[in-house]
Amino acid sequence: MRLAMHAAGFQCAGCGEWVETTVDESGGSKQQYVEDCQVCCQPNVLTVRWDGSAQEFTITAELES
Repeated sequence: MRLAMHAAGFQCAGCGEWVETTVDESGGSKQQYVEDCQVCCQPNVLTVRWDGSAQEFTITAELES
């Protein structure tokens, strides 16, 4: 099984800027983790949903409370 890291982006829930990140498909079809915005430094809780058959993912972000 070949696993890969994929370049991705999300819109910061705090400042609205687009931020670059990577998605690791080996983490499963639904992943959640915290990543700080590279612009405003606010922590975003990212929810990543990976569809391996379509080779597509979606990322939603909300500020960590």
